[in-house]
Amino acid sequence: MNMDLIPAPARAGDQGRCGFLLDESTTVVAAPGTGTTERWLRATLGAAFGLPLAPGPEGAPRAIALRVDTTLPSEGYRLTTTPDEGVAITGGSPAGVFWGAQTLRQLLGPEAFRRAPVGGAAVHGFGFTDIEDAPRFGWRGLMLDVARHFMPKDDVLRYLDLLAAHKLNVFHFHLSDDQGWRVEIKRYPRLTEVGAWRPRTKYGHRASELWDETPHGGYYTQDDIREIVAYAAARHIRVVPEIDIPGHSQAAISAYPELGNTDVVDTSALGVWDNWGVTPNVLAPTDHVLRFYEGVFEELLELFPPETSPFVHVGGDECPKDQWKRSPAAQARIKELGLADEDELQSWFIRHFDTWLTERGRRLIGWDEILEGGLAPGAAVSSWRGYAGGIAAAEAGHDVVMCPEQQVYLDHRQHGGPDEPMPIGYVRTLEDVYRFEPVPPTLSEEAARHVLGAQANVWTEVMQNRARVDYQVFPRLAAFAEVAWSALPAPDERDFAGFERRMTAHYARLDALGVGYRPPSGPLPWQQRPGILGRPIEGAPPNV
Repeated sequence: MNMDLIPAPARAGDQGRCGFLLDESTTVVAAPGTGTTERWLRATLGAAFGLPLAPGPEGAPRAIALRVDTTLPSEGYRLTTTPDEGVAITGGSPAGVFWGAQTLRQLLGPEAFRRAPVGGAAVHGFGFTDIEDAPRFGWRGLMLDVARHFMPKDDVLRYLDLLAAHKLNVFHFHLSDDQGWRVEIKRYPRLTEVGAWRPRTKYGHRASELWDETPHGGYYTQDDIREIVAYAAARHIRVVPEIDIPGHSQAAISAYPELGNTDVVDTSALGVWDNWGVTPNVLAPTDHVLRFYEGVFEELLELFPPETSPFVHVGGDECPKDQWKRSPAAQARIKELGLADEDELQSWFIRHFDTWLTERGRRLIGWDEILEGGLAPGAAVSSWRGYAGGIAAAEAGHDVVMCPEQQVYLDHRQHGGPDEPMPIGYVRTLEDVYRFEPVPPTLSEEAARHVLGAQANVWTEVMQNRARVDYQVFPRLAAFAEVAWSALPAPDERDFAGFERRMTAHYARLDALGVGYRPPSGPLPWQQRPGILGRPIEGAPPNV
């Protein structure tokens, strides 16, 4: 039986006669610990097929039976049809049961991805099935940048559903940058009153001469954040909030000018940045700035509870040191702390918050620049500039998430043709992403254990709305999901032709979900952006 499942399961069998039928009489038998999946099935499959999926007694025929068996791998599951035309999903944890339910949805066909029935009273089901499955990595993530272009709350909730449908379990939420501050902090209201809005936006790459003169912005209230976090938790998705420090902070400085290096620049003249790239305006290394951001993180920790958000991301990337070099206050601080240079000053900044977060039961994670100048012992690293930072961190005993820009930055273009909208970066095709390997072969066995998993990153400088995000993310996120979940062979030995064949069925699911993916034949006319300058980089990306 060709199941066309994505990601591919570890083992699937199809011998035998009994199958599963879904109809008015189908019930859900939910054992303790399976409540999130029971509610999700009723809300999702119930709506798609117009069925009640009522609670049923143990042993009821044509039931969907949900159980936890802790002898299975934690996020693993077994899905098997039963002689009475039912199906049993047994997970190693509540999350495992939920991932099994995602497989059930795929087995029921693309109609299962709609919000209301389209097939009338048709009977849905499938033949005998016995699937055993478990993920390769515990961190299977997507980073979404809502700072460069704000994504309304409903669109974020939709992306959480799309992550769940692909068995991805980490949502990295990039909430602040030079171009916007996106989370309400009650003790510092100007962060959103001023920092969430910019008067205009560069249209295209920073070398473009075009501007969108429409003011742009938005932010999530604290209740919006609580709703997003609860929605993620119900789908067994962890949320990693990111507040970028000490660079990428111009939106915060525009709201509170005393946060900047006031002895070398008139910070009161700074606005929320309307361009792209790396701004020289960074936080000052003062006690006031430390106290201010402690206040920010205190409110964040209340919004992102430890069970959903054990990690807090502090950015730490692309922090130009020019202002610190010219600032008497920064130089005095370097001398006072006995530091060697500005790199160590940034390290001191990051270490302060590592200690602060650790004392509150959280773990700091940052981009690989936090390795410069020395890294605090408990900190983890998002390796984005290539593999090198992740390799260095893992060999030094730090946990690592592999997200090298040359492989899995989904803002990079998908094709070298002239019709790609605002082309950025290297060509990264569906096949390129499918052949991404998160664990470099040079890593020692012990260091490889520090690779928590992998993440695809989506930076939204040239993605002004949900349709543009969809185009860049899909279908490549499906390939990434299989890399992060399935135990695939070495990159050159992967069966991309087989994956492409399974994608034919998956495109129908994405269509039912309303995802505006890039078609295999190229962008549709309304997906193109002719005449708007991008930043394509030619040639194969370096393996660094």
